[in-house]
Parts: sequence; structure tokens; C-alpha cells
Amino acid sequence: MSLDVTKKVMFVLSLFLCHDGMLRAQTAEVDTSWKSGGYGSLQFNQVAFSHWAAGGENSLSLTVLAYVFANYTLGKNYWHNSAFFNYGFIKSQYVNSIRKNTDLIDLNSKAGRELKGKFYYTALANFRSQFAPGYIYPNDSDVVSRFLAPAYLTASVGMEWKPYSYLTFYLSPATGRFVFVLDQDIANIVINDASQWGNPPALYDTAGNLLQNGGKVRSEFGALFTASLNKELLKNITVNTKLQLFNNYTDPDRLNRKNIDVFYDLFINMKINKYISASFFTNIIYDHNITIADLDKEGQPTGTSGPRTQIKEGIGVGVTYTFGDPVK
Repeated sequence: MSLDVTKKVMFVLSLFLCHDGMLRAQTAEVDTSWKSGGYGSLQFNQVAFSHWAAGGENSLSLTVLAYVFANYTLGKNYWHNSAFFNYGFIKSQYVNSIRKNTDLIDLNSKAGRELKGKFYYTALANFRSQFAPGYIYPNDSDVVSRFLAPAYLTASVGMEWKPYSYLTFYLSPATGRFVFVLDQDIANIVINDASQWGNPPALYDTAGNLLQNGGKVRSEFGALFTASLNKELLKNITVNTKLQLFNNYTDPDRLNRKNIDVFYDLFINMKINKYISASFFTNIIYDHNITIADLDKEGQPTGTSGPRTQIKEGIGVGVTYTFGDPVK
């Protein structure tokens, strides 16, 4: 992990922890309803060959996972905050550079008040981005993403139903979502006349000269549905999964208003002993406004592009350290 990425990790984490610390100090004298804690995990995967007749390539990958939470409950009111960080890289035998293979910042804050039974008035905010520059390998010259390019900020108010302590459903007819592409060079990327990240596209003349910069912000307003499950299914096997569906009422292209944006996250943790664990994660994204260029088997553009279902997954074994209150 580069020094620049490390500074960004520490900066985001310190903001979250300092904010939590000030809130706890303010309420310490009147209640003891704060619960906080989390875990950190270093996971690795290695493949090595020596005179292997069937062929192969030596490789080593490392992934850092970190999760912290601060939850407040008082009577019928609650305020839950969490932060999840995921950064990994891979080094293979015949590639000189160390390449990033996973990168995620996910911050959540949710507050609610019980209405009746297991229903709650709820407001939530979610922020997603990444730490380091991203490339579409094997092309490692053109940066296609970096910190705050893109970044997603979602804020909404609605109704939440908690039939069980580990299962929640949330529906909001009033949700604002903002997509930020704060790096102008990335905001200017156009694939077959469409912006890569769905921001207002840059304009070029027939010779490829830039006439107008692409927009750095795209705002949307629509409906949000969220379902989440966090449960120990078997002893020492915990499943944390969340599905988000968003429909944009205000898309300038009326035909796109029928499309549903999908964010799905799954994390399975299998605890082997106090410090050793194995985990599996997968992320699935579909956003009709994101344009992805199709690549051939050699990683070269085929000339076709469009909205695509994005899938990322990983599995690893590593060292995990848990601190604070039990993770809920």
C-alpha cells in the first residue's frame, strides 16, 4: 500500500473515530447506551510453482479489511454508524508493477424512531468511494478512477421494518443521490459518445479536440429500497449481506426512468480461532448510466460498450483482530 493511500485511510478513519468520540463524550454524562467496536483483518493468497510441467505463474495477493461501528440507543430512538474499508493488491511473476485488485470505502449512518411494533421512521446516509487510482488492465497508463472519482452520496428518509434483530427492510420514496467525479480528466472520459460514470459528458470535435469539460456532479432524486441481513447462521460463520435498489425519477432521458440501479454486497466470515479467519466477499453493481467498454481476450477494446453488470469477488484466509463491543 502506497504512502498516499495510507494517508487517505488514516484520514477517513480518523474523521469517523473523532466524530464518534465527540458524540460519546457529549452523552456520557446522561446515558450509557453507546456500543462501539470493530475488527481489522489482513488476508493473503499465494500461488508458487517450481519446474511445474503444466505451467503457471507465481503470484501473491494481500487484502486489508477494516470495520468499525458506533451505535446509540435510547428508548425508542437509535442512531447506527459504521465504516467499512477494503484495499488489496496483487503481485505476479511476470508483471513488474504491483496492481490494485480491490478498493472500497463505505460509510453509513442511520437514525430512526420506533413508530409502532417493529416499524420505524428512519433517515439514512451512505457514502461510497475508493482510495487509490484504478486502471483497466493490461492498460496501466490511463487512470479511469481514483479517490472521489467516482464517489456516491445517498441521503433519504423513509420507513424501516425490523421483523427480527438481524433482518431489516427499508423503503424511501424520497431519496437524493449524488455522483461525484471530481477529477476533471476522468470526468472527460467519453466512451462511444457516453460518459463513463454517467456525469454530463464532455464534448469533442471530430478531430478529438476538447470543446467542453464533462460535468463533475450528477444529481438524482428517486425511490430507494434496502434489505439487509447480518446473522450468525452457524457457529462461527457470520453472513452480512445488503441489497440496494434505486429508481431515478428525474433522469433527463425518460426511457431510463424505468431502469433500476442495483448495489449488492455479500460478506461471509468464518472464524477458525481467536485470530485466524477465512472470508468470502462479492459485490454486484448495475447502473444504467455507467458505460463500460467491452474487451477481447487480450484486454483490448472491441469497439462496443454500454451498461453492464459489474461483479467483483474474493476469498482469503488471514489474521483478524476484534476490539470493543461485540460486532452486531
